[in-house]
Amino acid sequence: MRSLYMLTLAAGTAALALAGPAFAQDTEKAPFDGVYVGGTIGFDAQPNDGNETILFDRNLDGNFGDTVTTGTGANAFSRGFCGGAATSTANIACRNDKDNISYSARIGFDKQFGNIVAGVVGEFGKSQIRDSVSAFSTTPASYTMTREIDYDANLRLRLGYAANTTLFYATGGPAYAKLDHSFTTSNGLNSFTGSGDDDAWGFVAGGGIEQKLGRNFSIGLEYLYNQYKDDDYIVRAGAGTAPATNPFILPPNTTGTDFARSDDQFRWHSVRATAQFRF
Repeated sequence: MRSLYMLTLAAGTAALALAGPAFAQDTEKAPFDGVYVGGTIGFDAQPNDGNETILFDRNLDGNFGDTVTTGTGANAFSRGFCGGAATSTANIACRNDKDNISYSARIGFDKQFGNIVAGVVGEFGKSQIRDSVSAFSTTPASYTMTREIDYDANLRLRLGYAANTTLFYATGGPAYAKLDHSFTTSNGLNSFTGSGDDDAWGFVAGGGIEQKLGRNFSIGLEYLYNQYKDDDYIVRAGAGTAPATNPFILPPNTTGTDFARSDDQFRWHSVRATAQFRF
């Protein structure tokens, strides 16, 4: 992942460095003024979430943090958890979360006041990242909750400083993502319900550099931190064909047990190249 970051940064820095002298003859008084359209492509990476777990609501009172116990009173999940997708039921083994590319389309408007540039930009796109967490019961069995992004959008303010045809800026604003949740397990006895799309709201913030290439076209390099609140996804373990001694349906509550992720924030970092056409 570090090598991909370095490659992206090096390529973007080299392109911007070469572009500046080549187009120094562009002497517009306000090169970053007006409406523009463009797109981005980059790489998204998630922070380490190795300490994430799955929480349980054993009595279905809406409060998570209960211990699921066996008929003898032992902790049914004493084998533990991992911050990834389970690859085995015999051992606590998980593959890492998937960091991947992202892409988006954008439209924006800037107004330049001397060297100061203020504007707004809206984006619509998709990230290919995937985030999972797994629990391991003493049965033994594995239980994995996964979230991915169907699409995302944001509306950000931009404020920057223009040095001739080079713009340095900070940016941030509210964001929305349509999340796709899924659940997998090696447990073939209990029934499990709860999957599908959910709405998530959050924010993005970061900064970047944009370099004009002639009067209408520009390229850039941008970093964004993305964070969304994801607390609506719950999986319920029901009786299915499990015996009455099953830990999820032991008396006094025989209806079932709810699962939820311990971390209700979905976060990632984006480094991307940008291209804009200004009208």
